[in-house]
Amino acid sequence: MPNKLLKEVFGHDSFRAFQEETLNAIVNKRDTLTILPTGGGKSLCYQLPSLMMDGVTVVISPLIALMQDQVRGLKSNGVAAEMINSSQDTQTIQQIYKKLRSAEIKLLYIAPERLSAYGFIELLQELKINFFVVDEAHCVSEWGHEFRAEYRNLHRLKQIFVNTPIAAFTATATKKVQEDIVQTLHLHNPLQLRGQTKRENITITSQKRVANGREQLLDFLKQHHGSSGIVYAFSRKDVQNVATFLQQKGFRADAYHAGLSNEVRERVYHDFLYEKLDIVVATIAFGMGIDKSNIRFVVHMSMPKTMENYYQEIGRAGRDAMEATTLLLFSKSDEIQRRMLIDNLENVEYKELLYNKLKKMYTYASSCECRHKIIAEYFDDKLESCENICDNCLRGEVEQIDITQDAMKLLSCIYRCEQRFGLNHIIDVLRGSKAQKIVQFSHDKLSVYGIGSDRSKNEWSVIADRLFELNVLETGQHRAIKIKEKGFLILQKKESVTIEAYKLDVGQRDQKEIQKEQIKDEMFEKLKALRFEISQEENLPAYMIFSDKVLLELKQQLPQNKEEMLRINGIGEVKYEKYAQRFLDLCSTLKEENRSSKEALKPLTKTYLETLELLESGCNIQEVASQRELQLNTVVFHVGLLHEHNKISEQQKDALLKPLQSMYPEDMKSWCKKGLELESILKLKQYLALYESLFLK
Repeated sequence: MPNKLLKEVFGHDSFRAFQEETLNAIVNKRDTLTILPTGGGKSLCYQLPSLMMDGVTVVISPLIALMQDQVRGLKSNGVAAEMINSSQDTQTIQQIYKKLRSAEIKLLYIAPERLSAYGFIELLQELKINFFVVDEAHCVSEWGHEFRAEYRNLHRLKQIFVNTPIAAFTATATKKVQEDIVQTLHLHNPLQLRGQTKRENITITSQKRVANGREQLLDFLKQHHGSSGIVYAFSRKDVQNVATFLQQKGFRADAYHAGLSNEVRERVYHDFLYEKLDIVVATIAFGMGIDKSNIRFVVHMSMPKTMENYYQEIGRAGRDAMEATTLLLFSKSDEIQRRMLIDNLENVEYKELLYNKLKKMYTYASSCECRHKIIAEYFDDKLESCENICDNCLRGEVEQIDITQDAMKLLSCIYRCEQRFGLNHIIDVLRGSKAQKIVQFSHDKLSVYGIGSDRSKNEWSVIADRLFELNVLETGQHRAIKIKEKGFLILQKKESVTIEAYKLDVGQRDQKEIQKEQIKDEMFEKLKALRFEISQEENLPAYMIFSDKVLLELKQQLPQNKEEMLRINGIGEVKYEKYAQRFLDLCSTLKEENRSSKEALKPLTKTYLETLELLESGCNIQEVASQRELQLNTVVFHVGLLHEHNKISEQQKDALLKPLQSMYPEDMKSWCKKGLELESILKLKQYLALYESLFLK
């Protein structure tokens, strides 16, 4: 029965890790605690057993957005689901109560505060509840990153509903938090399942932020043109500025933060779900609970405050199990800003907990170790290095360079400035700036003035960050930089300092590198367009019609009948009946078009693919010609054919040809243009060959 429902209702052919074990425990009325990464399929763990059991399932969640998405998705799959929240009027809530009493609802979603509402517990006692679900269960723990007092009251469930099992779920829990969840909820001999933290489909990257990070953001977004993504910024002001910047650059982007009106926030949220927007720039609250499966990237413009926050936020990418990418831009100033916010808290023990979490977050951001491995260790998981899905592993062995002399220059400058100034001022003195503040304090007269002019501002910032990492520097009052004991040892030449070589390349670009921009896949775009059209008619987010992964399988297989359609993971009987015919019609058309285009295009033989391999490795056209001992015009022809076969994009083709165009002799270009005014290029070629035979021999 579970497998039949899995395919018919949810469209899946098989269970993912720990789903079946959780389901079986729930059906057997056993308490459970399941810890799975975001996108690991937690919701199916309780939705499917609810359909197998008599009675109603009560799902407790702190996130209205999650409730809305889950209820909408369940209803589209033909499941009776409702939610109760504070935004609903009394009449709507009373109608839901009536449906509950007449057993017309299978899953009811509520916020934890609802349990304290007058008469609500009494209503639940009238119902046949098969089990309770506590989602985002880490919120019950004072050791977690999102402790909520109203969650602490959920211990009452076991007191009032003694024999009703509880299924608790979270994506982020250390072993200590896991123990706290079990104790607080009074779970009785629970089945505890803990999935791996590693997300195989997410490539994680972290970079030292250069200036405001916008050029780095643009470079990153070039690889994700037209894809859905979230960009997180530190403050409301930052959110507005980044959103405006992206809009000016032609991106379909908008801002989302608490300072906007409810109407504006709802519009942005709706437009993002319904794919009228590609990018939402937001403060960290956005995205919590969003079940949008086709988010292809997440960018942090500054460092989050904890590893738990970071892991949750990057987990919003790639929930459909397709490839996704994340980018974290950070600097030492992020840690300083976060620390200042913690300083204002009164509870000493809680402050120390947050300081420790912040330190671990910064260590992660600046580390050279496998990022997936560091995340795993933080959550008490064991993992080997990922090898190829984080920037550090992709980088391979890293060269260490000695920067002791640079460190001494920086420390000397801080000392000469009496340890009373911030980092920007120190760097300006080192680089010989003529800024008013430098002159005002006579720092242009210091012996250290201008001794660091050979390095850029960004490079000095990286060197300073390295000294902070090594506990050489600390920040004092008004952000003044102070030298610690180890710093004086460096000044006395008793300690040396090294750094990873690549970190000093910050802001540099390899001119040979070809931007690996996404190639617009026309077939996939047509499937997306049909999905969007249906989503508008059904008033549902597009990913609830079919996920990107389903569209990709449709594109690859181009099914022509029901049997072939149902073989695709993600299409069950319910969705087949609703949407399949129009997709089958389109697949039939695409198959015919694909057949015709393949017949028309010259096939890609081994020689063209060898050229492609060299281009993808970073070679330009001249380098390909040299390595393969081919004429330039032969390689140019290869580039044209590769573009026709969608192996390289229009932008990549232009980038490859541009250097040759700029090198082409102006006098020859003028001569060719004059010739083309008289004859076609084919005739000119014939005349040149004839000229060579008649007059040059």
